[in-house]
Amino acid sequence: MESLFSAMIALLLFSFSCFTSSALAINSGNITIKWDLMTWTPDGYVAVVTAYNYQRQRSIRSPGWKMSWRWTRKEIIWSIIGSKTTEQGDCSMFKGNIPRSCVRKPTVVDLLPGTPYNQQIANCCKGGVLKPGLESAFQITVGLAGTSNKTARMPANFMFTAPKQQYICGPAKNVRPTKFLTADKRRVTTAMMTWNINCVYHKAT
Repeated sequence: MESLFSAMIALLLFSFSCFTSSALAINSGNITIKWDLMTWTPDGYVAVVTAYNYQRQRSIRSPGWKMSWRWTRKEIIWSIIGSKTTEQGDCSMFKGNIPRSCVRKPTVVDLLPGTPYNQQIANCCKGGVLKPGLESAFQITVGLAGTSNKTARMPANFMFTAPKQQYICGPAKNVRPTKFLTADKRRVTTAMMTWNINCVYHKAT
């Protein structure tokens, strides 16, 4: 009887261990957002923003991810390629050339497959679907911003959401600038600055 009880306890412990290991495997990894400043403009910069799904077993399904942040100054978005902002906001102070978004806390969503090529960049336009090990990117032109490594300011309060998934994002951190290999693989270029934001899965919604 005692040996049977011991065997049952061992089986329960083994089952719990397997369940815990499986849960850890599913929950391991994160969503990493990389904000690469590629060039300076007269009143700001052009950046490529990339979301990497480093989660091992969690996909982001349709209707896809949403990303938002808060500008720390009075930045605006002149243009965006590979995604779109959900709101333009009050741009009444501008005459002629109207920004894409004047919202202090913009929200960006991915474009759909089949988007015209002149509105695409590499790794965009998947309808927000992001499978493990893959990435989703867009290009953004920011105005009324810093125009050098000393004056450009990192956005704050990043949020990354997905259908039935809630994430918690840490602060943006200045990291070593990203290196890029050109299409012909004969030249390496380097971003002016790179900021990283890590977003960890919190709970299902």
